[in-house]
Amino acid sequence: MTTTRPTDQPAAGGTAPVAARRASHLPGGDLGAGAGVALMFGSALANQVGAAVGALAFPVIGAVGVVAVRQWVAGIVLVGVVRPRPWRLTAAQWRPVLLLAVVFATMNLSLYAAIERIGLGLAVTLEFLGPLGVALAASRRRRDLVCALVALAGVVALSRPQPTTDHAGIALGLLAAACWAGYILVNRQLGARVPGGTGPATAAGLSALVFLPIGIAVLVAHPPSLVTVGYAVTAGVLASAVPLFLDLLALRRVPAGAYGVFMSIHPVIATVVGLVVLGQGQPWDAWLAIAAIVGANVAGQLPARRPAG
Repeated sequence: MTTTRPTDQPAAGGTAPVAARRASHLPGGDLGAGAGVALMFGSALANQVGAAVGALAFPVIGAVGVVAVRQWVAGIVLVGVVRPRPWRLTAAQWRPVLLLAVVFATMNLSLYAAIERIGLGLAVTLEFLGPLGVALAASRRRRDLVCALVALAGVVALSRPQPTTDHAGIALGLLAAACWAGYILVNRQLGARVPGGTGPATAAGLSALVFLPIGIAVLVAHPPSLVTVGYAVTAGVLASAVPLFLDLLALRRVPAGAYGVFMSIHPVIATVVGLVVLGQGQPWDAWLAIAAIVGANVAGQLPARRPAG
């Protein structure tokens, strides 16, 4: 398939450094930005490989069936590992948990429906507009703004209209983008309010319950083979359970703007994985756009130059 600012701060971009300082006091928040970058890259790679593997099950159970299995797996894994105690959550803690459950489910469903229609690379590129928007809103440095704009230009180049443009698929990709922006904001808030993995585990469990009757109906109507089930289960582990944990940990180590710019790597990984796993190639100009996105990502991660003296 994020901004975590404290609830007592205004929604201005200047809150990102404050959130980062507070996040450093959370459990595991002292490992530094290097660990945050590694966590973000691992999350992106797992997410896109999982999405590609899940797409292999589309011919049998469709996007809805794959998403249902994904939600089940994520719920089972996270609830089983974390063993959350939701009855101990306060009303203030429940609000971001419920929001994350809704955003998480909607984001996955809209993204997979878009992948089914327009392919992995383009769908993920459109979805990236969500974290890019967060990067623009949270930016304080001029260089961050330039990097975000360069990444945006690359995204626009990758998603340029074609004579056979699937408008419904593009709309689904944009819905996924809006959901990913919400996922960033809610997940970050959740990390500040709920300790450990209790929040995402509870949200994943609730989402799995919602998709239980939906998935059963799809599987009964379209009985899958063991291979198809394996694809969907693998997608659930790689693209749901793993990123939920890694994103929560990463967002306790990096500010919102840095996270948003670094997420430009998602279209790049999705394009490469789409070529290797699904055979979805890209023309040379698309690769130039990808290079621009990578350049913006690298420049955005460079530390700010300190004034002399």
